[in-house]
Amino acid sequence: MPAAQATLLVIDDNPSVVAALEVLFSLHDYRTLRAESPEAGLALLAREPVDLVIQDMNFTRDTTSGEEGEALFRAIRAAHPDLPVILLTAWTHLEAAVDLVKAGAADYLAKPWDDRKLLATVANLLELGQANRAMAECARRDQRQRSQLERGFDLRGLVWADPAMERVLCLATQVARADVPVLVTGPNGSGKEKIAEILQANSSVKDGPFVTLNCGALPSELIEAELFGAEAGAYTGAGKAREGKFEAADGGTLFLDEIGNLPMEGQVKLLRVLETGRFSRLGSNREIQVKVRVVSATNADLPAMIREGRFREDLYYRLNLIEIRIPPLAERPRDILPLARHFLAPGKTLSEGAAQALQRHAWPGHVRELKNVIQRACLLGAGSEIQVGDLGLSVPLPAPVAAEPELDRASIERALASAGGVVAQAASELGLSRQALYRRMERLGIARP
Repeated sequence: MPAAQATLLVIDDNPSVVAALEVLFSLHDYRTLRAESPEAGLALLAREPVDLVIQDMNFTRDTTSGEEGEALFRAIRAAHPDLPVILLTAWTHLEAAVDLVKAGAADYLAKPWDDRKLLATVANLLELGQANRAMAECARRDQRQRSQLERGFDLRGLVWADPAMERVLCLATQVARADVPVLVTGPNGSGKEKIAEILQANSSVKDGPFVTLNCGALPSELIEAELFGAEAGAYTGAGKAREGKFEAADGGTLFLDEIGNLPMEGQVKLLRVLETGRFSRLGSNREIQVKVRVVSATNADLPAMIREGRFREDLYYRLNLIEIRIPPLAERPRDILPLARHFLAPGKTLSEGAAQALQRHAWPGHVRELKNVIQRACLLGAGSEIQVGDLGLSVPLPAPVAAEPELDRASIERALASAGGVVAQAASELGLSRQALYRRMERLGIARP
């Protein structure tokens, strides 16, 4: 946060302390407010926007116990839970300050403070506060966007929580009403057909048929008959006339999955249908006119297939007027647990260990693999709660936690004294995290350097 935009509130009944802090902060372009009692400080917070509070731990009415300073902190925390508070304390109240840090205070400094360390602490906390506000605003914006999507569109029961999937839905709902071909790309099992259903459900032909054809599930000699139909006797076994997928999808959407498996002759005919809306059944010269919105999908690298001469470039550009790429499940980690819970059988839940195992798994088979894992665990698990062993996953063990260095009481007190009471600085010098230093001080009963 730029310093000129930050407002600091100093609550201290010692005028010389307040004056010194005002001068220090003004030299670094902070706006400073002052209050000489807890009541005045709380009243000022109620009417003024403040970015950070620096409060004394003991006031004139309570010079020994620090209870008034503690009560002030807890009142600030109750009314402003996200507001960072730095405690100013004498060494005699160090233990109370440590307890308040555990209760949510940002940090504490001993009097007399070191100006450089105080300014560094203030700058770090303001920067952290700005980052937290930005994250909170992103979360609120994501929730608003999600609510708008759910209220305004038919998402066919899709379960999602990850921003990566939200971007897919925003694009899909944006182009759904446009009468243009869409190519959905992504790995097998990632949910391409579900996106095709959403395109249909929110299109101008949503009341028309939704017809699917997996171009990779049929012999190449039968794909043309599946697409365009055939007259009786057009090929061996064609005992009667049959309509193709294009006829069945007239007035609606035709979803062509695994479009990269379409043979070259079928590609030529598909291109003509996309250009004219006309085709003929196998064994017939009569042209049939249809109006069909085509959505195709593939996990193949179609540009590479074009370079190899296995896919027509002109067909690619006809199909790919709009491309919607579905990321692999590993790229949308926030979707894993919502999807897993969606696939659970009634009465089944996930244990904490199972949830963690699901989040650590790489999911090479994507959503389809996740669904299979959960369904198998529901069938084989003995109890109502799915355990790690029920999942059948090979999960990497978490990295070992490094042991805290062995430090005696004297080492910690020296570090605290050297850091002028700034715990974060002392912890860094000792090779500990701030939380680890707090734990060590509590164990050793350290109340002064």
